[in-house]
Amino acid sequence: MRILLVRPDGIGDEILCLPVASAVRRLMPQAHITFLSSASAAPLLEHHPDVNDVMTVTGQESLRALVVLFRREFDAAVFLKPFRRLMMAAWMAGVPARVATGYRWYSIFANRRVYEHRHDFSKHESEYNLGLLRGLDLDPGSPVRPALVLTDAERQWAKTRLDGLPVRRVVVHPGGFAARRWRVGQYWNLAQKLSGEGIGVVLTGNEEEGCRFRNDVPQAYEMGKGMLDLMGHVTVRELMAVIEASHAVVSGATGPAHMAAALNTPTVSLFDPRRNNLPARWRPLGRGVVLRPDVPTCEKCIYEACPYWDCLDRITVEQVADRVRQVVQDAQPMQVQHV
Repeated sequence: MRILLVRPDGIGDEILCLPVASAVRRLMPQAHITFLSSASAAPLLEHHPDVNDVMTVTGQESLRALVVLFRREFDAAVFLKPFRRLMMAAWMAGVPARVATGYRWYSIFANRRVYEHRHDFSKHESEYNLGLLRGLDLDPGSPVRPALVLTDAERQWAKTRLDGLPVRRVVVHPGGFAARRWRVGQYWNLAQKLSGEGIGVVLTGNEEEGCRFRNDVPQAYEMGKGMLDLMGHVTVRELMAVIEASHAVVSGATGPAHMAAALNTPTVSLFDPRRNNLPARWRPLGRGVVLRPDVPTCEKCIYEACPYWDCLDRITVEQVADRVRQVVQDAQPMQVQHV
């Protein structure tokens, strides 16, 4: 059976879909599994034992091009997120089994509908994803921890690139697309504090995030011996290798946290109090700590109009540093802590 898993999305979103591929592989060992990915996240899926092929879309394709894409003799397409144009293209291409949520108007393009709302946030995103396999009459069970795969050459590259840093290393990732972020200055103070304690610090992020970081913290242009600035200088695969070679990752609720969990590297994740960012649904599926400010959960960020606008900044550098020390030394499962 040729199965297409559809979720061209962000890094974290796609990582939380990998338990679906693993469940299909376990239940249907001979299945040919293709993942339809965004171009930016596709490198994550290289060498994965439960994914045979990867196709990519940019979101700019014509409907006709998408129909051609779906005419590759797939027996089933599982829409792990309901993208309207992709569902329409699969219907026009005549994919025999089209699995999707049954709650959107364009669910008419699916012929195997699963009726489960995600807005109640009662499950983890990976569990919601797995639930869609019921549309193929499969019982997926509980999600396994997502796993990403590196090559020996990539591991050797990371070892060489990080040579010169202390043996204990922490990735600090100040970026992300959350409405609220821990202030750049806080990340810098954390990096300095950890470095002062003899822990190597690797700063990561894309080029735009790196520019913002250096503009806000000009002294970051001259980092000490125990720190390494890789913002804007590594590919997705190289970032994976750096994360696996480190002892913890500090970030917001963003892709590298899920990347770290899938590489078995502990995480310290700072989650803002929005309801659609609840750890119950979005926490990394690995070892570490989720920190949330001890303020009321909000439906959406209303910025300066909110009396808790400083929500994430209520989490102190010392609190984060303390959790970093904890996860570096501790092998306990993920914990959620309000501070």
